Parts: sequence; structure tokens; C-alpha cells
Amino acid sequence: MLGYIHAMTSIASTPLSPDPTDEILISVVVPVHDEAGAAVTLARDIAAAFEGQSFEMIFVDDASRDDTLKRLRAAKDELPMLRVLSHGQNAGQSRAVRSGVLAARGSIIVTLDGDGQNPPHDAPRLVQALRAAPAEVGLVGGRRAKRQDSAAKRSASLWANRIRKRLLQDDADDTGCGLKVFRREAFLRLPYFDHMHRYLPALMIREGYRNLYMDVDHRHRETGRSKYTNWGRLKASFSDLLGVMWLKSRSRSPGKVEEYGA
Repeated sequence: MLGYIHAMTSIASTPLSPDPTDEILISVVVPVHDEAGAAVTLARDIAAAFEGQSFEMIFVDDASRDDTLKRLRAAKDELPMLRVLSHGQNAGQSRAVRSGVLAARGSIIVTLDGDGQNPPHDAPRLVQALRAAPAEVGLVGGRRAKRQDSAAKRSASLWANRIRKRLLQDDADDTGCGLKVFRREAFLRLPYFDHMHRYLPALMIREGYRNLYMDVDHRHRETGRSKYTNWGRLKASFSDLLGVMWLKSRSRSPGKVEEYGA
């Protein structure tokens, strides 16, 4: 447990920071690893979905072994709102998301999986819901209405979500959906640890925020292959669940915080 706590509380140096003079409302953050066949197509789909809005998209290449990074860099001429970050070594999806959020200029963050299974056309609807919600709502999560995965993966995900929801009381039916929209400020209040992206609803509640959920589309993976297996998810989820349960047990809410005489 001490090793877990140390990993959770350690803070890496920030490689990039947002420029406060840039007026960008929405930052779409996409972690990618070995997604050469999907990344640029996904970037074009994001650009089409947010056309006419104040947005940027940040693809974070997590030390891909194929030419994902090369293709994304080449696409910058076609897509001027595209920013491309790269990790010097593989650090996992949660770290890639965090790198993107730290670099983001927008106050609203959209995350999408890099495999293209989350259609970007749903993202503006979730952004609109968050903007219309009170400040206490920190996250609007996607819920895959018709999941296009194998029966084994759907079954494993169903049971994992039931167990996690019961233990953490996080009100989320589908934390595995990569399409999420949240306030950048809220995300930066959360403790970082590997695989934290699967526990964002529970961590938001722990910090005092509320979550909303909306049905979204899901499509078959057309290129590449999944980076996760059911067994791999199970091994990681067991220790992560214990850690998040510990975090919740050590949380104390101050209630409403007020300043007088300001």
C-alpha cells in the first residue's frame, strides 16, 4: 500500500502549460499508442464535429512503435487546430490523458479513445450539457448504448462495472467509455495514479462534484488491435479498486467554503 500511495502522490514536472492569452474553450485530448491506421481519420472526424467552435485537439502519442507520430505530424498542415505531443517512453493511457490536460488551453476537456470507436459527433452534445449544467457538475460521461465489442468483452465489462459501482458508489454504468467531458479545473484537483481514467466518476464525487451521463454511439474497431485483455484489466482493476476505496475512506469534505472580507 505504501508503494501505491507514493505512486499516487508523486507529481511529475509539467512539460507544457496552457497559454492564458489563448481564447480556446474546448480541448479534445486523445491518447494514442500504435494507432497509425486510425489516428488521422479520427482527427479529421473531430475537426468536422467541432467545426465553427472554439476548440483545439491534442493527440498524445504514448511512445508508439509504428508511424502514428509521423502521420499525426504530417496532418498538422491539413488540420491547423491539431497539436501533437509525444512521450519519450510508454507511460500508459492515464498519463497520456494527463499530459494532454496539462497542455490544454481550453477550460472544458473532451477525451476520446484513440482507436476511433468513440464517434466524435456525440462529443459536442456532451459539451453542451456540461456548459448548461451548474458548476457543481464536474463531468458528463458517455454511456455506450450499443457497444460494438465481442460478447466476452461486453460480459467482462458488465460485471466489472457492477462490482465497481457497488464498491465505490460512483453512479456510473460505463466507466470504460472513452468519451468523457469534464472541467479542466476539476480534473486537476484529482489525485493522479496509473489507470485513474477508469475511475474519474468516483474521483469527481470524492472531490465534491456531481456527474451526468448520456447515451453515445459506439463503432467497431477498424484498424489495429486492443491494448487490453480481460485478464489484464482484471489484475489491474483489483489493486486499483482497493486504492480508490482507500482514497474515499480518507476523504473529508469541508462543506461550503466561504471567504469573508475579500
